Amino acid sequence: MNEKSAVSALSALAQEARLRVFRALVGAGPEGMTPSALSAMLDIPGSTLSFHLKELVHADLVSVERDGRNLHYRPALDQMNELLGYLVDHCCMGKSCAPAGAKRRSTC
Repeated sequence: MNEKSAVSALSALAQEARLRVFRALVGAGPEGMTPSALSAMLDIPGSTLSFHLKELVHADLVSVERDGRNLHYRPALDQMNELLGYLVDHCCMGKSCAPAGAKRRSTC
């Protein structure tokens, strides 16, 4: 991941509703969710949700696939992991920053 891609992804996530949408999709995993399921779950009107999903797709954090008459949105887990890796790539100058015995949270 390069700096421009990281800024684009972080900018897309720097809005409450989009962050909620992205977290819901990550929670759903690779199977993703339909807009109607997301709208009901997050109580976000369809037109507003559509705008936020478009921004997440544009930032390459979410993919969309047509399934018959429905759209299905999935989290781009590889891209998410690349972003996380980019953010911590130079953490603590390569040394472990976790206290001794602490468990590290894993990514997908």
